[in-house]
Amino acid sequence: MKYLVVSDNHGDRQILVDILAQYQGKVDLFIHCGDSELPADDELFATYQGVGGNCDFDSRYLDRRLITTDLDRIYVTHGHLSNVKFGLSKIAMEAAENDASVVLFGHTHQIGCEVVQHRLYLNPGSISQPRGSIQIKAFAIIEAEKDSWDVQYYDRSFTPISDLHFHFSR
Repeated sequence: MKYLVVSDNHGDRQILVDILAQYQGKVDLFIHCGDSELPADDELFATYQGVGGNCDFDSRYLDRRLITTDLDRIYVTHGHLSNVKFGLSKIAMEAAENDASVVLFGHTHQIGCEVVQHRLYLNPGSISQPRGSIQIKAFAIIEAEKDSWDVQYYDRSFTPISDLHFHFSR
């Protein structure tokens, strides 16, 4: 299964439209980790499974979402309510409570990808306003297999970022 993960577009609706046009039929899930700054009833969210972030003021957004696939239980949250700027301790507890195998979040605008205790943690960074040492406007695609996860980050022109490709055993 393939999961496309994007976050923090901050009002740039067109990039979400472009991603959808490029990958429709090529990935199984489109996931948005918050701070779209779009209304929760925007037609894009009929396809993107999203959560609200600290810059999403529409109360119809969920704070957290659990998505179950044949291979994973995916825990999605923006991260601000989990204090991800101060580490992964709180979100790790939330993920464990939900028996999640994949944990997706945004908020920091910083790309991050690691496996801790057989659980994949991924921040796609920001598609519009990157922060930190990796100054690339990015999103990620996770290819989930029974025994592994393959993660590839892409820039806004849909080009794979060669230094941001990861393979993890489950």
